[in-house]
Amino acid sequence: MSRDGTTTVAGPVRVLVADDEPMIRVGVRAVLATDPGIEVVAEAADGHEAVELIRAHRPHVAVLDVRMPRTDGIDAAAEIRRTLPGTGVVMLTTFGEDDDILRALGVGAAGFLIKSGEPEELLAGVRAVADGAAYLSPKVAARVVAHLASTGAGALAERRGAAQERVAGLTPRERDVLAHLGCGLTNGQIARRLHLVEGTVKAHVSSVLARLGVDNRAAAAVVAHEAGILPPPPPEHR
Repeated sequence: MSRDGTTTVAGPVRVLVADDEPMIRVGVRAVLATDPGIEVVAEAADGHEAVELIRAHRPHVAVLDVRMPRTDGIDAAAEIRRTLPGTGVVMLTTFGEDDDILRALGVGAAGFLIKSGEPEELLAGVRAVADGAAYLSPKVAARVVAHLASTGAGALAERRGAAQERVAGLTPRERDVLAHLGCGLTNGQIARRLHLVEGTVKAHVSSVLARLGVDNRAAAAVVAHEAGILPPPPPEHR
């Protein structure tokens, strides 16, 4: 897998989309169609149908709604990870509740996105999971950090101190890039925010992941949240 989070699957990334609402499926397909390197090969209306279609089509990634009839997305994810491990799973939900997030990650889902997120998050999530990496939307990453702080994983102050120690070895520009990774931005979006060439951002992302000792952008985003270095929101255009 590429350390900067770019896709390394040979040929187009094959995707199955499962949601019980036809309009949502159409919307997800439309977003994915904006990337010529992604191909939607099947659609399902529930988790049971999704598993059957994955057996038939063997996609690289399954994008599953959490709440569906017959078999919900999390139960389907568990079945996929157990019997069809070649397909990575991205969960998609309107809710983003902690129990759903933790259940999904617990059964082996590699991505978790909120439907109200930016289209770029869906594209980045599918690409990352196709490469065997993990991807959490910024809102989900923040919830995971909060959960870890409230359970036996250590007090928030202790986790923040440890994260800040890890970040201390970064250059100022790498810290800027990490902060924007924590917001779930793509390389192109970061380049525009920081007025850099996209190739330069890609190099910085690779360096940040290596220096932090993490394998993917989602893990780096969690470090950014723990260290408390997220950037301020961009100014509103009037």
